[in-house]
Amino acid sequence: MSNLVIVESPAKAKTIKKYLGKDYEVVASMGHVRDLPQARLSVDVNNNFNPRYEIIKGKEKLVDELLELSKKSDAVYLATDPDREGEAISWHLAYILGLDMEAANRVEFNEITKFGVESGMNNPRAINLDLVNAQQARRILDRLVGYKLSPFVSQKIRRGLSAGRVQSVAVRIIVDRENEIREFKPEEYWTVDAKFNPKGSRKVFSASLYGNADGKIEIKSKEQSDKILADLEGAEYKVAKIKSGTRKKSPAPPFITSTLQQEASRKLGYQSRRTMKIAQELYEGVDIDGIGPTGLITYMRTDSLRISADAAREAADYIKSTYSAEYLPAKPRFFKSRSNAQDGHEAIRPTSVMLTPDRVKANLTTDQYKLYKLIWERFTASQMADCIQKTTSVDIEANGYIFKATGYRVDFDGFTLLYVESKDTDEAKENSLPALEKDMTLKLKELLGNQHFTQPPSRYTEASLIKALEEYGIGRPSTYAATISTIVSREYVKRSGKLLNPTELGEALAQLMKERFPKIVNVRFTAQMEQELDTVESGDIEWRDLLSTFYADLEKNLKKAKADMEGVKIHLKEDETDIICEKCGRQMVVKVGRYGKFIACPGYPECKNIKKYVEKVGVTCPECGADVITRKTKTGKIFYGCSSYPECNFMSWNEPTEEKCPQCGGVLFKKKGKKPTLYCAKEGCGFEKK
Repeated sequence: MSNLVIVESPAKAKTIKKYLGKDYEVVASMGHVRDLPQARLSVDVNNNFNPRYEIIKGKEKLVDELLELSKKSDAVYLATDPDREGEAISWHLAYILGLDMEAANRVEFNEITKFGVESGMNNPRAINLDLVNAQQARRILDRLVGYKLSPFVSQKIRRGLSAGRVQSVAVRIIVDRENEIREFKPEEYWTVDAKFNPKGSRKVFSASLYGNADGKIEIKSKEQSDKILADLEGAEYKVAKIKSGTRKKSPAPPFITSTLQQEASRKLGYQSRRTMKIAQELYEGVDIDGIGPTGLITYMRTDSLRISADAAREAADYIKSTYSAEYLPAKPRFFKSRSNAQDGHEAIRPTSVMLTPDRVKANLTTDQYKLYKLIWERFTASQMADCIQKTTSVDIEANGYIFKATGYRVDFDGFTLLYVESKDTDEAKENSLPALEKDMTLKLKELLGNQHFTQPPSRYTEASLIKALEEYGIGRPSTYAATISTIVSREYVKRSGKLLNPTELGEALAQLMKERFPKIVNVRFTAQMEQELDTVESGDIEWRDLLSTFYADLEKNLKKAKADMEGVKIHLKEDETDIICEKCGRQMVVKVGRYGKFIACPGYPECKNIKKYVEKVGVTCPECGADVITRKTKTGKIFYGCSSYPECNFMSWNEPTEEKCPQCGGVLFKKKGKKPTLYCAKEGCGFEKK
């Protein structure tokens, strides 16, 4: 052996080994090998913010093996992921292995294919210390916020809480939306809606009242609506104006990290962490029949929309041979990245468009196949021709009132043959209009006045929160999944279907941070900090200077907050229970200890009564009538069981509901899935409700 290549994961190592051959040993570091230890701050704030890194616990043996291999090698190449985090892992490895920091031993693989690996190995470079320092600055910033503020918020609200530089802003965004919803005052409005069909035709289409010759009419009450309906009694409806046109719809660009997470949430129901795990597997390589280990997608942590000319040419050849030349645009499509994009990598695309989803399906898990299909279709569609639609706008006149209807027909499907992007909100559906002519008389089929109320803004979903974080410039593509997982696991936010709702704990934390540490949860300030981290990466700001300025302000605010809130404790209603302490008569409360939640008497230390914490579902056991509670297996999987266990052995993987079966009166259970189904579990019944 003469050459050693170090990557992060065994799957990646296996794929790269195939391309490099017998002269190379490819091994995995299993992610980071050195970091700030968990037990203490590990940053010397009085000595220029020097970090005190240590080998991660449990990785000592691996590090010894890497040291041994490096000593036997003529050359060592560091091929960790091509981003800030990957650069930092390479830097730590170089330090541990005693490698020359200025030597050309760092290689990058944007795609793990023969071309990508050979290109990376042919262009080694020195470790980029600006990139490393940007990662160090972010890591230390987050450590300072977490370790300085977490004890304070734990003392003031509840033990075990954490404050984070990005997570606290995400919680505030969700809480601010909840406050908007609470403060929203709905306003009544009405529409007058009609259905027509041309005489001699069965084709029915819809139109809505627009106004009259003086302009648009806003209908605010039932009285207004009823007057218009009375005015239209017995009226003749004629086509007064027809306007036709053509519009082009262009395809969405290929995915970047944030749009992949959003679309996987909308179309597949995947949480962002799940999406990134699957994408990592596709990037690192899958064993494909007849080919062997192959990376199926380019690097998945990117905010660049750039694609290579070779990839565009291959897509054009595929589209032409599969769908015909008319499905190609006049010239290849290239997309412009956002102004603050790093542009270090290409957009997320298949490494070869010829590896169609059907070609690789047999070698992929169900999750891998679904995500790969999404990435493949999005990229291929992005290189296809526009969808051409013929639009029609119709004015219908009756007794001085004007109704409007719009519609379209597809003249050429273009990219929509393959893929259409999902949206967070439902778009108004347009009619498919029949053939109409000016002065044509229409037959009225239905005329109704309909009451509506303006709606508050929607709660965030994971997809819309990621979109908001990206638009605000908060965090980076690699941080979104971890941020959302953290705020949910810390119970600052809870999932309700796809919606993210703040808990009372989350609202209390956001309010405390907003009052005492306004900069930490300030969207604009956090976005500015991201920009400053980018300037560390570009070498324009010294990372220690950035930390010094930030820390001085943090310390000042923390000192003032401690003085102002001395002796103050924030009490949460959600911590109260309906359980009365049988020893002293007080109402018991939920507390959090080293091993999780438990129920305790608030009279401690006079009364030390404690009980096991159980989470009631809110329904009774269908077998014995006791409470049904949420329980977990040893691996952490949630199931539902009877609180009277072991006397009653009822359990279910699906959540029981309060709703009863209309056929047999049994309990209905909620079957998990993209569209949850209620079903009756009683043998022989078979009732289901979508």
